[in-house]
Amino acid sequence: MSKIISGNKQREPPYLPEPLEPRLNSDDGSVSIEAAFALSSLVIVCGLIIAAMVTVTAYLAALDMAGAAARAHSIGESFEPLRGSVSWEESGGMLTAEARVPAPFGEATAHAVYPVEN
Repeated sequence: MSKIISGNKQREPPYLPEPLEPRLNSDDGSVSIEAAFALSSLVIVCGLIIAAMVTVTAYLAALDMAGAAARAHSIGESFEPLRGSVSWEESGGMLTAEARVPAPFGEATAHAVYPVEN
């Protein structure tokens, strides 16, 4: 294999123009790339944390909605959920209400049981 002698340096193939060699061997700009990856990772993690918090909030809303729906239906009142859906099932003098609320990670579902009043 032949070597090219340029000035006082010997260079191995592939032969790059002399001005590119110092830039390719330099670490300049690597901090910018690392910072970009770190920031994008932080944004993704923060987004996942917020979505998880919204999912827990949706479950709490479904739990409250199921209890309110069971109480209202057991005394003969109508109940209209603000969001999501509610279904009822009556068995042995007990009314079971199931509420479903959309959430970022699936659907939050909650059940509430209430005695039927005559």
